[in-house]
Amino acid sequence: MSANAFKTRVLNPSARPAVGSWLMSASATVAEAMGYCGFDFLVVDMEHSPLHIANTTELLRALAATPAVPLVRVAATDQVLVKQVLDAGATSIMFPFVQTVEQARAAVAYTRYPPQGVRGVAAMHRASQYGSAKGYLQSANDGVAVVIQLETPEAIERLADIAAVPGVDSLFVGPGDLAAAMGHIGETGDTQVQAMIEHAAAAARAVGKPIGIVGGTPQMVRRFFEYGYTWSAIASDLALLSGRATEWLDSLGRGPGHAAAAPAY
Repeated sequence: MSANAFKTRVLNPSARPAVGSWLMSASATVAEAMGYCGFDFLVVDMEHSPLHIANTTELLRALAATPAVPLVRVAATDQVLVKQVLDAGATSIMFPFVQTVEQARAAVAYTRYPPQGVRGVAAMHRASQYGSAKGYLQSANDGVAVVIQLETPEAIERLADIAAVPGVDSLFVGPGDLAAAMGHIGETGDTQVQAMIEHAAAAARAVGKPIGIVGGTPQMVRRFFEYGYTWSAIASDLALLSGRATEWLDSLGRGPGHAAAAPAY
């Protein structure tokens, strides 16, 4: 297997901070188009979109022809789901809402064949090029990137211990759930929430672990990089699409911010 592109391009500490986006539309066509936009990575989100394993495979197939590196966020730290996603060809997986060291260890174990983990073995799947990739079973463990998502103050306070779990390649802060857990739902810009986000970046830097995040605007992403985040997503395919549509309609005096014009008669 070739080196994991997410590790070498997104988590590479010598490179400039990586910028990606989120795929929420569950559309392979949209994913492919986003892949040619210049993003370093794109998150295939199985947690908060209508994606299941079959169309996740189609999105991975669409992104394979583009320069963007895919990162699959699974819906849960579930052994069967992780096995299916890996067999579908994912090589980088994000695990949401990890709270403890034990959960992080389980996440890593689900991505590894024995004896390092508990991933089930199959002879024929997309990841092994349908059995034609020589030495796949022997090299697959080293080719997987594991990203652990921290979404509460308690998880962030355990950051150093979670980061130390063998096989954890990067951490990721979920600002939306973090804000909600801190009593500021929908207010990621709140000063207390921002202080916790900045604290997480400093804690990750102290233990030498790459850390990512997502921001809704270029200004927010710049701020995250100033905090010390090494990679960040910006918005999503749906947010970018609807934002541009609203902007253009607004320039024509139409859209949700404008009352319908009275009939001219």
